[in-house]
Amino acid sequence: MRDFHLPGRSPVLATNGMCATSHPLAARVAIDILDRGGNAMDAAIAGAVLLGICEPQMTGIGGDCFVLWNAPGSNDVQAYNGSGRAPAAASAAALRDQGLDKVPTHGAHSVTIPGAIEAFCTLSSDHGKLGLDTLLAPSIHYAEEGVPIAPRVIDDWARSGPTLQGHAQRHYMPGGTPRVGTAFRAPGQAEVLRRLAANGSRAFYEGEVAEDMVNTLRELGGVHSTSDFAAHQGTPTSPIAGDYNGVELVEHPPNGQGATAILMLNMLKHFDLVSLAPNGAARAHIEAEAAKLAYDARNRIIADPDHTARVDRMLSPELAADLAAMIDPQRVIASAASLTEQVHRDTIYITVVDRDRMSVSLIYSIFHGFGSGIASEKFGILLQNRGAGFTLQEGHPNELAGGKRPMHTIIPGMLRQNGRVIMPFGVMGGGYQPCGHARFVSNLHDFGMDPQSAIDAPRAFAADGKLRVERGYTDTVRRELSDIGHDVVIPDEAIGGAQAISIREDGVLEGGSDPRKDGCALGY
Repeated sequence: MRDFHLPGRSPVLATNGMCATSHPLAARVAIDILDRGGNAMDAAIAGAVLLGICEPQMTGIGGDCFVLWNAPGSNDVQAYNGSGRAPAAASAAALRDQGLDKVPTHGAHSVTIPGAIEAFCTLSSDHGKLGLDTLLAPSIHYAEEGVPIAPRVIDDWARSGPTLQGHAQRHYMPGGTPRVGTAFRAPGQAEVLRRLAANGSRAFYEGEVAEDMVNTLRELGGVHSTSDFAAHQGTPTSPIAGDYNGVELVEHPPNGQGATAILMLNMLKHFDLVSLAPNGAARAHIEAEAAKLAYDARNRIIADPDHTARVDRMLSPELAADLAAMIDPQRVIASAASLTEQVHRDTIYITVVDRDRMSVSLIYSIFHGFGSGIASEKFGILLQNRGAGFTLQEGHPNELAGGKRPMHTIIPGMLRQNGRVIMPFGVMGGGYQPCGHARFVSNLHDFGMDPQSAIDAPRAFAADGKLRVERGYTDTVRRELSDIGHDVVIPDEAIGGAQAISIREDGVLEGGSDPRKDGCALGY
């Protein structure tokens, strides 16, 4: 029970259905879809597409998604890889010949084929009830009528807006940087969504819409072709999982980085976290060191699943034990790796549970704030920069190559206990996500927090030689972390954002939503 003298949020309780996500309009649309007879997949897709209008700096139809779900009456978790590939003509050698040592963060070379739309169309057809036209109707309405821009979105807009270039400035900043409450409209995207509702995913990957994206990219030096778009196909896949003190963490497999969260928890099992203060320096230090080592393993191993065969190594107890033995509770590891992945915070996450206890855990992103900074000329489709997740290191499993999927930061999560799905959840925040998953699970099962409290708890993240420590930690904790060698900084922005729905044995759904975002949990 939270202290009602202090600001905070109570968990949201309901029995029929629930959505938790980062914008209230998307949560409301998801619940409306459930109330109209749709299932959790319908609701998650409808809410996710709308989030691209509510939070265009975070996501949109030019991005990728990963999805976990369980069918009604089943505790078997299924997965869908909705990530796109590099264009066939992409070449790491060509970029190295230009004197580059990494894929540029912005610009045409960072753009991979958007995969989310194909995934939404396929999942709607195979696992939904209401039909794509019904699911896209709310987004078409809001794209035409406009959405008042929320405070957290404005904060991100101001930080990331300067990356917008060319046509993107006209579509996303026609009057300069907007203010809180300014209506954002996307009539071009509304037209694309109408075509999708009528004709399915081919309306996106072939014809005028695809040509608009390809022509824009080619004008900016991209090597993309209409055949790259026409060839795109998502992939049903099998989740990976690991046990943490009696609870099973289920993650999406590579090219997502979910195995990193499992490795972190396998390492943390070697420490008596329960004896430590949940918001103290000792726990924050051990987590920071575990993250450094787990991320080093990630950077060496995770890539397109067609190009790596070592994921079992990341999931092995032996690797976790070897890495945990390297952690000194009183000293800092100077450097575990030079991160090849671009650290960012820009992603949306939505989770829905329906009356039949179908659960969907869906994460959807354009990577960095406003993605590549490129929007297509006619329709204003903002294109992701997932190609910046590749490395140019020759021979690396994650080396950029034509037709290859990059290592992704986005990871949806689910928890099972005694074989029963008990919680879909996600933690946004780019590179932070595996650390966020591990901390969230530990908050729940080591320290007995409810989902909302586990989300609210302060966060720290070690990256690029710094330990970013939120203001929710005390000055004493920051000083103790500095004393043992951490280079402690207080980040300008909050670390990540999380959403979760607990499916209790008594039939009650309990939702939590991160106050670091503008959204909420909503049930009925």
